[in-house]
Amino acid sequence: MKQFILLSAFVALLSSCGNADKKAADATVASSEQTEAAAAASVDVTTVQWLDSAQNFGKVTDGEKVVITFHFKNTGTKPLIISNVQASCGCTVPSKPEEPIAPGGEGKITAEFNSEGRVGKAAKNITVTANTKESITVLLFEGEVLPKKQNK
Repeated sequence: MKQFILLSAFVALLSSCGNADKKAADATVASSEQTEAAAAASVDVTTVQWLDSAQNFGKVTDGEKVVITFHFKNTGTKPLIISNVQASCGCTVPSKPEEPIAPGGEGKITAEFNSEGRVGKAAKNITVTANTKESITVLLFEGEVLPKKQNK
């Protein structure tokens, strides 16, 4: 009976060591996969130069629509991919290039601002997500919306 208990204990000990080795191996594989994913992601990173990241559209009359254009240049060695553009409010509709911008190439982000009902100072932003080291860039525009002239 003692032999059976010793044998059972020995088998349990070997099993637990095997599980620990498997867990360690799994952790090593997961860590390696994360490192490879990070390295692959950094390979596709490029740089961008914003030629006009802040603009003032001046004065407009309530109800006018204004189109603001932000120009940029891909200063890196990989294609620049603008994956998302998002406005700070519903009064602004941004648009982005759908195709990647080749190294050395230039592009633009446009935003249409609807001034309807927004009398006074206006300051809005567009958040741009791209495959750059700093993946998020905030573009700013401002101006003043004047009330409509009343007919007397």
